[in-house]
Amino acid sequence: MTGKVSLKESSPKPGFLTPYAAENTEKVSVAGRRRTPVDRALLSLSSIPGGTSVIDAKEVLKGRNFTNADALAFQPGVFAQSSGGGDGVRLSIRGSGIQTGTNYFRSGVLLMFDGLPVTTPAGTPYELFETLGIRYTEVLRGANAFDYGGLQLGGGINYVTQTGYDAQPYQARVEAGSFGYHKEQLSSGKVIGKADYYISLTNSYRGGYQQQTQATSFGVNANFGYRFNDRISTRIFFRYRQTQNGYPGYLTRDQILDNPKQAQALYVSLHARRIQPGSKWYGDMTTIEIDDHSRLQLGFDYQDAPIDIETGTSASLWGYKTIAGVLKYSRQDVIAGHKSDTLFGIDTYTDLDAWRSLRVRSSTGLYAGLPVGFMLHHATYGGTDNYFHIRNNTEIFHNFWLTAAGALGFVQRSTSVTYPTQSSIGTSSVNFAPRGGFRYVISPHVEVYGNVSRSLQPANDWQLLSGPVYTSGPAQNLNSGGVALKNQTATTFEIGTTGNYAQNKWSLTYYHSAVHNELLSVMTPLSQLYGNATYSNASPTTHQGVEFSLETTLLKWGAGSKLSLRQAYTYQDFHYNHDAVFGHNKLPGIPQHFYQGEIHLDLHNGFYAGFNAQVSSKVSGSYDDTYFAPSYHIFNANIGYSWLKKHREIFLSFNNLANTHYASIVVPGYIAAGQQLAVMQPGDGFGIFAGVSVGFD
Repeated sequence: MTGKVSLKESSPKPGFLTPYAAENTEKVSVAGRRRTPVDRALLSLSSIPGGTSVIDAKEVLKGRNFTNADALAFQPGVFAQSSGGGDGVRLSIRGSGIQTGTNYFRSGVLLMFDGLPVTTPAGTPYELFETLGIRYTEVLRGANAFDYGGLQLGGGINYVTQTGYDAQPYQARVEAGSFGYHKEQLSSGKVIGKADYYISLTNSYRGGYQQQTQATSFGVNANFGYRFNDRISTRIFFRYRQTQNGYPGYLTRDQILDNPKQAQALYVSLHARRIQPGSKWYGDMTTIEIDDHSRLQLGFDYQDAPIDIETGTSASLWGYKTIAGVLKYSRQDVIAGHKSDTLFGIDTYTDLDAWRSLRVRSSTGLYAGLPVGFMLHHATYGGTDNYFHIRNNTEIFHNFWLTAAGALGFVQRSTSVTYPTQSSIGTSSVNFAPRGGFRYVISPHVEVYGNVSRSLQPANDWQLLSGPVYTSGPAQNLNSGGVALKNQTATTFEIGTTGNYAQNKWSLTYYHSAVHNELLSVMTPLSQLYGNATYSNASPTTHQGVEFSLETTLLKWGAGSKLSLRQAYTYQDFHYNHDAVFGHNKLPGIPQHFYQGEIHLDLHNGFYAGFNAQVSSKVSGSYDDTYFAPSYHIFNANIGYSWLKKHREIFLSFNNLANTHYASIVVPGYIAAGQQLAVMQPGDGFGIFAGVSVGFD
């Protein structure tokens, strides 16, 4: 489900329609039915003058749910691709984070659980993002994540978990299929008086399509809510997840076309892998309805994300402990006869304890003669992000709303090398990000919108460790110091329309971003081995694109049977303006054209079937734009049956029916100069997957 929605209210109450505002059994009817959590989310986001969408987990659960690439499919403007079945999904919105590979924290998008940030000064640790246990997901592209404090170029994604109000008392789900894949979930949720709870346990294993990509995981997702009275409620969250993913390295274009199952021999011999031994996330959100027109939300979270990266001859051990806080005050008024709603927010994220230690893992090759466990390098990191933002929507005349907003950002980053020598570097800045927009509901079926916004994206704290390297000794080729990276900023113009008319629901957005100091990096064989890719600020660049989605009901018959078509198309033009080396070259790493389409059959008795296609244009693998991953198109099919009103479902999925060999992820090198660079990771070949879900009241 994408775009905005008309739910018989042309002027909704955006500040008061969060998931927690309606965690009761109040019977509010929408088009003759009770409003669902997804309905409320769509209504809340409909006040934003820009590109947003909501993903209903019930639709996603009709097929395989292994990674977030499955969960984020069919979202215009969102490029989410997985390789090897691991959690390190390549995620980019409007060109955010295109320089970041699959073994790094995510950059350029604010990622949240239930409105609480998971993103830290280090970026976003991705292992906590289990796809099961989610009720719906909000996607806010670009500056449209402003109300959440999301000032990054890519915007924000908010995963909203199930609660006792929308979960089954007992639920079991099993998925299994090709490449030795299986995944299990047990969950329970219930309302008990003024309290409710939800808990989900997941476990998964995959042997791997490609050599050296075995993946395992175990996770817990739980929350507990309590309503003290009609105006005060709180919800406590806990997430835990441990994962282990094999690391195959990267392949060249010809290697993928010839045999995508192969891995780089070096990483096979090293039994390369990435281990998240147990990441924990604790949070709380308390909501106070001050009166019928104003609300206060207070939230905080703490996370502990240890990492053990064993992909080379050294082991890279990381420790990240961070804390975050959120405050939001929203109210509605009538000023001189005009409806107005205002939101004030404070969002803060801070490193408590952040470090990385490199130790010898193999006493051969690079470190012959050194004992296993010998310390090669140690660095500490620091960072804090503090954002103060205010936004007002005012209805100037009937169904025409103006948005005015602004944010102050106080950002600090630092990195220090403490062994084998000592050095340190730090940056700090004060930034202002204004935003203005309009939204006009022309009719109950058609809306147009536009905005001009400023975005801000600081470097991840560890990216500052991109300075000079040691030229001798055990730490040779490791960074001896940092570099003061500038904040990436952009001014974005966006205009679009959304609506629902004549069996068609659409969303169409054009955006143009003038980007300064874009944070880019390159990958080389040496950087892969040492894990010290170089980051720098680019000369001015331009990001522009079109985000389009269309859902069409082709045919209806009987008591609820229909044939429908859904489509999502993304055009992305990211290029240098006048770079001294690369001129007007396109930025590498992401396709210019990306399309997903599915024709879907739903019968009134619960049977469903779908056939879909994913099409990608070629992707540049180097900054000189002379080396490309080829274009591709893959086809998938899915059939299933859902027992009506019994919370039982079975499905059978067929992925990559033609067994196409293709590169799903490209992390660019610098200059190819006619050579093939090993910068690509393959997508899965043909696979069959089945699943069953059973719920009990």
